[in-house]
Amino acid sequence: MLNKLRNFSKGKLATILVAIIIIPFVFWGMGSVFRGGNINSVAKINNFNISTKDFVDHINKSNLKNDIIKENIENNILEELLAELVSNSLIDIEIKDLNVLVSNKTLAERIRKSKSFHDEKKQFSRLKYEKYLLENNISATNFEIRLRKKELKNKLFAYISGGIKSPYFIANKTYKDEAKQIELSYLDLNNVYKKKDEFSNIEIEIFIKENEEILKKELIDFSYVKITPQNLVQGTEFNVDFFSKIDELENQILNGANIIEISSSFGLKVNQIKDFVDKNKEELIFNEIYKKRSQEKIQILDKNDYYLLYEINNIKKVLPKKNNVEFIESVKFQLFEQNKYDYNKDLLLKIQNKNFNDYDFVELVENNNLIKKITINSINENNFFTPDSIKLLYALPKNNFLLMSDKDNNIYLAKIENITTNDLLDKNDLFTYKKLANKKIRNSLYSSYDLLMNVKYKININQNTLERLKNNFR
Repeated sequence: MLNKLRNFSKGKLATILVAIIIIPFVFWGMGSVFRGGNINSVAKINNFNISTKDFVDHINKSNLKNDIIKENIENNILEELLAELVSNSLIDIEIKDLNVLVSNKTLAERIRKSKSFHDEKKQFSRLKYEKYLLENNISATNFEIRLRKKELKNKLFAYISGGIKSPYFIANKTYKDEAKQIELSYLDLNNVYKKKDEFSNIEIEIFIKENEEILKKELIDFSYVKITPQNLVQGTEFNVDFFSKIDELENQILNGANIIEISSSFGLKVNQIKDFVDKNKEELIFNEIYKKRSQEKIQILDKNDYYLLYEINNIKKVLPKKNNVEFIESVKFQLFEQNKYDYNKDLLLKIQNKNFNDYDFVELVENNNLIKKITINSINENNFFTPDSIKLLYALPKNNFLLMSDKDNNIYLAKIENITTNDLLDKNDLFTYKKLANKKIRNSLYSSYDLLMNVKYKININQNTLERLKNNFR
C-alpha cells in the first residue's frame, strides 16, 4: 500500500546471464596489454577497436543500475559485460568477413510468420505488431535491426554446420549408448549410516570441543521503532506530511545519525531488545532484523502498514549451554551429517581404488532384502534417480559400483548387474537418434570452429582503460 502511495520506482536485478556464443575466453592472458595507444579503446579484435563509448552504450543497454554495478565491481561484472560485447563484436566481424546477408524480403517474411503477430485466423496482424512495439517501447526500426542480427547469427551457425547428415552407424551407436537397458542392484545408505541418537555423550563432547567456533550462536542487541502516521504526524492517514517526515528521517540516516538522535528529533519512543537469537518463530519482525544483522547497522524498512526503524547495537558470539536441548539436537544432526559425508567419501574412495567387491556390498547390511533391484531403460529415465546420477550410470560398464542420489538427496550404493543393447530399427527412433547424432557432430564442429577463431582473431584488452572505467563506478 505504502509503495503505491509513494509511487517509488525500484528496479530489481533478477539474473545476469552472460552467454558467450562463440569463444569462451578468459581476460587474463589474452594477448599483451596495451602500452600507450588510444586511451579511448577498451578492447581490440585484430584491427577492430571497441571504444569506451561502445562499452558504455553496451552497459546502458544492459539496464543494470549503477549501484548494482558498483556492488559487483569486484566480482568482475564489468569484465563479464565486456566479454559479452567482445563476443557480439566478434560474431559481427565474422558475419561481415563471410559476407553473410539477410535480405529485406526474408526479414519481412520472418515477421509475418511470427505467431506473436498472428490474429485469430492465424494471419499476420499489423495491429498486433504495432501494439507489441508500443508495449515494449521499441521502434520498428530498432526491432528489425535486432531481428536482422539474430537472423544473421542463425545463418552464420547454419553456414558452419550446414549439410550435416550422420550415417546410420553413428545414430545406432548413439541409440545403444542412450537407450540401453541397465539392471541395477542398489542399497539406500540410510540403512547403513549411524543413527542420530546412536552418538554417545563422549562423541558429542568431542564434536563440540573441535567445532566450538562454528557452533557458537550470534546474539544481537538492537533498538527499534514502529513508525505510523499516529506517532509521526499524529494523524491516521499516510499523507504528504507523513512521507515528507519519512524523507527527512531517511536523510538523517544518510547523514550518519543514530536511532536515539533520530527518534529524539521526531518524538518517537525507542524499544530495546537484548541477546536476541532467531528462535522465536512468532517474532517475525525481530527475525527479519536478525537476518539483516550483517548489513547496515541502521535501516528503515517499509512494512506496508508501517515503517520499521532499527539499529543493531551489538553482536556477540556465544556457545549455547550443554543442557540446551535444542542445541544438543543440532549437534547430533551435524554429527550425523558429518558421519554420512565421511562414510560416503570413504566408500567412494574404495570404489575408485577397486577395493570394493560383491562380498563387501552384501555385508553392508544384515538384511539382504534391503538390497533392491531396478531396470533403467534410457538415459532420459529419471523417475527415481537424479539426471546426473543416470548420466554417470550410463558412462560406466557392467559390474561397476557407483554412488547415486535421488531428488531428496538420499544416497544409494549401486552395482551394474547387466547391460542389454539393441540395434536401432524403429523408424521413429531412427529419426530421433539421427537428430541427436547430428547435434553431437555439430557440437564437435563448433569446438573445431572455436579453435580456428582463436587462431584467426587476436583479442587484446586495454586493462588501463578498463581499470579507469571500474574506478568510475567505485
